[in-house]
Amino acid sequence: MSEQEKAPAADVDVPLNDGADTAAEPTAATDGHDGERAALEAELAQVRKALAEADVRAQAEIQNMRRRVERDVANAHKFALEKFAGELISVADTLERGLSALDADNEALSVAREGTELTLKQLLDVFGRFQIVQIDPQGEQFNPEQHEAMAMVPVPGKAANAVVEVLEKGYSLSGRLIRPARVVVAKGE
Repeated sequence: MSEQEKAPAADVDVPLNDGADTAAEPTAATDGHDGERAALEAELAQVRKALAEADVRAQAEIQNMRRRVERDVANAHKFALEKFAGELISVADTLERGLSALDADNEALSVAREGTELTLKQLLDVFGRFQIVQIDPQGEQFNPEQHEAMAMVPVPGKAANAVVEVLEKGYSLSGRLIRPARVVVAKGE
């Protein structure tokens, strides 16, 4: 080895401080990255939290939609016959009017009366199988949710708002009113 190699180079500037500056620079750079990393991790945590909340809301909305669809399908099955039943009600009304017009004492009409009674009974049995219920409020108190008052008449001995005559019976399908009973109501004294 030469003497130059053994001796330190004199023209090289070596900082003569205690090393505080050199140690501070890497720490500052690391702190800058650590600060960015912490901010990104905090932002990521917020995004994950928001995503979890959105997922919970989406699951709840799916459950609500599923329940609504199930309820709508059940109602569609339950009330699918509503229009058809509304049309058949007029057939029952006609049979009842026909029965009231047939004289029960006339022997010649007894066969027609019996056939009409059996036809009406068969129709009402079919109504029963499909949850179509006849509302016959004779003698009951007037109920505006199920009855339609066609007239009010003074009737001695009857309470006010008592149904004294049923002009047309009402009908409901699975608890839903198809047609109110058309009635005559007693006036109060």
